[in-house]
Amino acid sequence: MPSPYRAIFAAPGTLGFSAAGLIGRLPISMVGVGILTMISEITGRYAMASALTGTLALAAAFIGPQVSRLVDQYGQRRVLRPATLICVASVAVLLVAAAYGWPDWTLFVCAAVAGCVPSVGSMVRARWTVIYRDSPRELHTAYSFESVVDEVCFIFGPIIAIGLSTTWFPEAGPLIAALCLLVGVWLLTAQRSTEPEPHPREEDGNRTSALRSPGLQVLAATFVATGAIFGSIDVSTLAFAEEQGHKSSASFILAIWAFGSCLAGIVFGLLHLKGRTERRWVLGVCAMAVSMIPLLLAGNLPFLAVALFVSGLAIAPTMITTMALIEAHVPRAKLTEGMTWISTGLAVGVAVGSSVTGLVIDASGARSGYVVSISSGVAAAAVAFAGYRRLSKPAQGEEPATDGDGDSRAAQQGDRVA
Repeated sequence: MPSPYRAIFAAPGTLGFSAAGLIGRLPISMVGVGILTMISEITGRYAMASALTGTLALAAAFIGPQVSRLVDQYGQRRVLRPATLICVASVAVLLVAAAYGWPDWTLFVCAAVAGCVPSVGSMVRARWTVIYRDSPRELHTAYSFESVVDEVCFIFGPIIAIGLSTTWFPEAGPLIAALCLLVGVWLLTAQRSTEPEPHPREEDGNRTSALRSPGLQVLAATFVATGAIFGSIDVSTLAFAEEQGHKSSASFILAIWAFGSCLAGIVFGLLHLKGRTERRWVLGVCAMAVSMIPLLLAGNLPFLAVALFVSGLAIAPTMITTMALIEAHVPRAKLTEGMTWISTGLAVGVAVGSSVTGLVIDASGARSGYVVSISSGVAAAAVAFAGYRRLSKPAQGEEPATDGDGDSRAAQQGDRVA
C-alpha cells in the first residue's frame, strides 16, 4: 500500500472500523443485483425485477437520511443495530415470499421495509472525519481509500450475488448480502472508541435537516441522475449478457467497470491537486456523462467491458471530491446525515434508472437500455452546471464540518486538500 494510505492507519482503531465497514458495505452492491437476478431467474420478468429493486432503493432513499439523523443525535450503536435487524428480517421474508410464489404485493412490502438499511459508508467516513478533521491531507487520503473500498465492494459484490443466485439457488445472493450487513454492522458498532460523539437536538438547538444547505441540494440532485446511470447500467448489462448467451458474465463485466473506478480512486488519493474543488467536481460529472456514449455502440461483451472500464475512471474521483464539498457545506453536527443524502440521491436515481431501463429493455431489447444511461449522464451534467454558483458560495448558518474563511469554504477545502 502506498505510504499516504499506510499513514492514515496509524491512528488507533482505524483498521478495525474500516474492515468492519468493508463487510457491512458489501451488501450495497449485492442486494439490488441479487434481487434482480433472483426475480429474473424465478419469473423471467425484468420489469418486475427492476420495479422491486427500485422500491427497495426508494425506500432506502426515504428512510436512510432519517436513520442517519438519529445516528447524529443518539450515536451509531444505539441506532444502527435495531435498524439492521429490521432490514435483515424484511429481506428474509422477501426471500421466502419469492421462493414460495407469494403475491407480488408481499414482495414490494418487504422491499419497502428493508429500506431502513443503514448507510454504512457514511458511518465509516464520519469516523475518519472525527479523527482527521484538522489534517486535510490525511482526510483526503482517507476519503480516497473509502472510495476505493466502495469500488472493491462493487467489483466483488455483483460477482458473488449473481454467481450465487445463478449457480446455487436464486435466493442465495440476497441471503448472503443480508448476513454480511448483519455481521458488518455488529462489528462496526462494537468499536466504541472511534464512534463519533452524538449531538442531541437539545445541544445543537437546531431541528432542521442538513438538506437545507443549498450546496448539499445541488450535490444530492446531481447524484439522483448519477444513480440513474448506475441503475440503468446494472440492468442493461445483465440483460445484454443474457442476450449474448452468457448471463453469468454480467457480474465480471460490472466488476471491470468497478475496477476502473477503483484504479482511478487509488491514483487520485496520491495526487496533490490545485484549484477549486467545485470546478473539479463539475469536470468529473461531465466526464461521467461523456463516457456513457460508447456503451450504446457495444455489439459484444468484450467491447462492452472496455467501454465500462473507461467510464469507471471518472466515478471514484468525482465521489471523493463530493465528500470534500459536503464537509464545506454541512454543519458538523449533521455530517452523517449530509453524507447519507448523497447515498439517498444515488438510491432514488438507481430506482428510477433501473425501473425505466427494465421497461425499455422489455420493449426494445437490452442495448436500448443504455439510452437511459446516456440520458441520465446528460441530466447529471446539466444539474451540475446549473448549481455551480451555489457550490461556489460560502456555507451559511451553522459551523460547517470544516472551517474556513474567505470567498468560498468549498474552494478553500479544495486548496487545503490539494
